[in-house]
Amino acid sequence: MATATVGVAPERILGAVGELAKAIGTEGLVAGQVVDLNCTGEANVGLDTLEFIHIHKTSALLESYVVLGAILGGGSNDQVEKLRTFARKIGLLFQVVDDILDVTKSSEELGKTAGKDLAVDKTTYPKLLGLNKAFEFAEKLNEEAKAQLSDFDPLKAAPLSAQADYITHRQN
Repeated sequence: MATATVGVAPERILGAVGELAKAIGTEGLVAGQVVDLNCTGEANVGLDTLEFIHIHKTSALLESYVVLGAILGGGSNDQVEKLRTFARKIGLLFQVVDDILDVTKSSEELGKTAGKDLAVDKTTYPKLLGLNKAFEFAEKLNEEAKAQLSDFDPLKAAPLSAQADYITHRQN
């Protein structure tokens, strides 16, 4: 990142490096993984804990990719924060849909072992909310994510909006 950003202001590069470190460190991926491992097999994992896990794992990485582009691309603080929120929502959305697919699709359809979360008694969105409410939550996250793009040029935001729809409606 430091060598491939010719022409980018040093404070933007430093900000981007900080974002990446935060996303993969104890404030991001590491924190989510620790809580996830500690909760596997626990019967009383609530929705707040499940959301913490996925925001700090899946969402943190997606968030860093989007935010790094915004920072290095010269986005304003407001734009960076809107894109941060967008990415956080689609990261959580990815996990909700992954949980749904794990209980609604076969191993052949998924291309990976279906039902593995149930087999290890892992807390999932369908387990906590029920399947219908998990579907509704996924749709809500998609709408909330795309709402963050409303102030951007529609043509430039279209790929991000399409990504949110793809994540929502993916089948594997």
